[in-house]
Amino acid sequence: MSDPHDDGAETPIQRALRLKKAALDARPKPPRGGKFQRQQAAGIASGKSKPWMSK
Repeated sequence: MSDPHDDGAETPIQRALRLKKAALDARPKPPRGGKFQRQQAAGIASGKSKPWMSK
């Protein structure tokens, strides 16, 4: 396989995908742990924050 960073070897779609991945990697990451992960580990239903959804 050729190196995608060679001049002319990268298609516009490959370039867009590479730039998109770089932008996603540059975004700040959510904090590890915390309330959300505790809820996920405890198996709390996602609809818990919507009381009108229950009978």
